[in-house]
Amino acid sequence: MSSGGGKGGGAKGGAAKGGGGGKKKEVKKETKLGMAYKKDDNFGEWYSEVVVNSEMIEYYDISGCYILRPWAMEIWELLKEFFDAEIKKLKLKPYYFPLFVTENVLQKEKDHIEGFAPEVAWVTKSGKSDLEAPIAIRPTSETVMYPYFSKWIRSHRDLPLRCNQWCNVVRWEFSNPTPFIRSREFLWQEGHTAFATKEEADEEVLQILELYRRIYEEFLAVPVSKGRKSEMEKFAGGLYTTSVEAFVPNTGRGIQGATSHCLGQNFAKMFDITFENEKGAREMVWQNSWAYTTRSIGVMVMTHGDDKGLVLPPRVAPIQVIVIPVPYKDADTTAIKGACESAVYTLNESGFRADLDTRENYSPGWKYSHWEMKGVPLRIEIGPKDLANQQVRVVRRDNGAKVDIPVANLVEEVKALLDDIQANLLKAAKEKRDACIEVIHTWDEFTTALNNKRLILAPWCDEEEVEKDVKARTKGDLGAAKTLCTPFDQPELPEGTLCFASGKPAKKWSFWGRSY
Repeated sequence: MSSGGGKGGGAKGGAAKGGGGGKKKEVKKETKLGMAYKKDDNFGEWYSEVVVNSEMIEYYDISGCYILRPWAMEIWELLKEFFDAEIKKLKLKPYYFPLFVTENVLQKEKDHIEGFAPEVAWVTKSGKSDLEAPIAIRPTSETVMYPYFSKWIRSHRDLPLRCNQWCNVVRWEFSNPTPFIRSREFLWQEGHTAFATKEEADEEVLQILELYRRIYEEFLAVPVSKGRKSEMEKFAGGLYTTSVEAFVPNTGRGIQGATSHCLGQNFAKMFDITFENEKGAREMVWQNSWAYTTRSIGVMVMTHGDDKGLVLPPRVAPIQVIVIPVPYKDADTTAIKGACESAVYTLNESGFRADLDTRENYSPGWKYSHWEMKGVPLRIEIGPKDLANQQVRVVRRDNGAKVDIPVANLVEEVKALLDDIQANLLKAAKEKRDACIEVIHTWDEFTTALNNKRLILAPWCDEEEVEKDVKARTKGDLGAAKTLCTPFDQPELPEGTLCFASGKPAKKWSFWGRSY
């Protein structure tokens, strides 16, 4: 995918950047904002254009780093509001740990650091002086936190220890950086917990995974599959990893949406995190870690965006309803503006996120295109006819449908429409995703499905060497295929079913494909 921001960095024409320089008449000619690329023709350039033109990001002068503008940050805050409230019900406490970690602590858990080693960024100088020892910038915080877990946990009474932090992490990616999807610095939440028993840890892994499913399906309207990662794809140093996996039909690639890991007792062993049980004996804790990131916003853009730009599900739209006055020649502009202000007030008082676009240096047509580009779910237009009939015209962003509704029923009708848009976006995305799922049984079927950009469900013997072999045999310009997850929702596996890749007896159905 393109990482360049130069193309499509604004709308066509002089008024594109939202200022309104020049004479009013000249600006009024600007009625359309255009996308240079179509989603189906050049997905990479289309995506880069959408995230810039919708004012979600601005490219920064360090590759792989991006400025997140309010339109993106407000979405992140809405997701955070939901997730924070849910984890507080589980007695999670907020923490903040430092950004830096010393080399000797980072190296302590060998498998873990080997998994991250190529991506770790190091600080080696202070001013012109070399540091005595290099300091790493956290790629994740297990090694930052766990020496202190060891200090804080002494007895079974100190358990469970459950902490969460909202922060940034740095992973110095060298593959194509892509806004939200693959960046060198990103925002996330990371939860870290310690329990007396494996049963408690196992239970929490699935509780958190269900919250991640809800973020994607109930808020972002993106269908996901819950499942378990293969041994090869699990979190480095952990016992097992569960994930929610999305799929982007346009590119035929899976995308890991969020992960919930059971770390087992591996880190407890390395960092000496033990407790005295009720019988006075010492035991090691069982630990979990879990996270979702601003990648979730990119998955949403890819799933719902169209050739006009962004399409936002109402539950995460910073503005759910934009109201635009349409003053025709000789119209009572004061009365129209008053009706618009009244509609915005009524909607805001009823709990909707509504706003009014009163900019006089842009035509209504330009404003329509602008807010369509930004993905606002509903547009309300009020002109002289609407004023006379005590109605408003409502236009949906998801399907372009227009309907006139009485001002008296504004709140009820807007609520029904927003609910319908939210449901419709998930339904449409699920239909597209499901149409890409292909069940295969043989290697030939697998390679054909892979070349056809399918999400492949295949019977597998669950052997690491076989997965390595699949990766090696499918390596090419588009990237190798790998397991995405073994879905918890397993189809029936008839006796005698053979692995598609090895011909050995199959043990499970797994999703395979190329991924981000």
